[in-house]
Amino acid sequence: MLALVFPGQGSQYVGMGKDLYDNFKIAREIFEKASDKLSLDMKKLCFESDEVHLTVNAQPAILTVSTAANEVLKSEKNISPSYVAGHSLGEYSALVASGSIQFDDAIWAVRKRGEFTQQAVPVGVGGMAAVLGLADEDVNQICRDASTKDAHVSPANYNSIGQVVISGVKFAVEKAAELAKKAGAKRVVLLDVSAPFHSKLMSSAVEQMRNVLDKINFLDFKIPMITNFDAKMFNDKLKIKNLLLDQLTSPVLWHQSVNYLNNNLGVNQFLEVGPKNVLSGLIKRISKNCSVSNFSEKADLEKI
Repeated sequence: MLALVFPGQGSQYVGMGKDLYDNFKIAREIFEKASDKLSLDMKKLCFESDEVHLTVNAQPAILTVSTAANEVLKSEKNISPSYVAGHSLGEYSALVASGSIQFDDAIWAVRKRGEFTQQAVPVGVGGMAAVLGLADEDVNQICRDASTKDAHVSPANYNSIGQVVISGVKFAVEKAAELAKKAGAKRVVLLDVSAPFHSKLMSSAVEQMRNVLDKINFLDFKIPMITNFDAKMFNDKLKIKNLLLDQLTSPVLWHQSVNYLNNNLGVNQFLEVGPKNVLSGLIKRISKNCSVSNFSEKADLEKI
């Protein structure tokens, strides 16, 4: 049984999607749709510009490349995934792949999501850190110990066993990082990010995104999705808006989602669709009994 998974922010790089654009008409059509909808040159942004790393650009750029890759996959390979999932921003790519949101609506929404999350917290106020080598429960307790009434830090991404990203007020994140080192973490890395994603500090973005999502007509799912929010199967179009709002301030339950797909739903093949192969590396550590591959350029088709 096969699940398609879609990457989130951090997977972008200059040049991503160019191979697909050069080789497949359907990929060019996706880039053109994105450019028309956002009134920007998505091809130039993805292929030539360092500005692809800015949050407001990275989010629609990754969605464009991931959707282009999925369209190529559908046209070139006769595969039928049983489920889809996405890491944070990747949930929008997963929803497009599931048929529950049109690409035009998704690209507009993630552009706004990038703007609102960037604006939610002044630069320098928030922070994130990756904690390696501690159990989830230990990181949860460290975040509680490091938080105060005015400076909150909490888990943002449960990426794999022994890899948790924390997010919040910069001072509290740094305090939690020190506590994690004392608790025996193998490594703690302060991340160079533009905003404290998946934390309470994103609450202003939630209200702004509500207005954007209110205007979208969500459609019936053709493929069910496993959500970041509770690591369970999801296929109710009436609840998509709330899901996309909840994910802004809630942690990404990634290893829980992969385990649910593998252990509860019988998925034994994962195919990462989109730039880089970050999720492939995580899944190999989470579910060692599964086959894992990724698709981001023409040469990958032969391996699938």
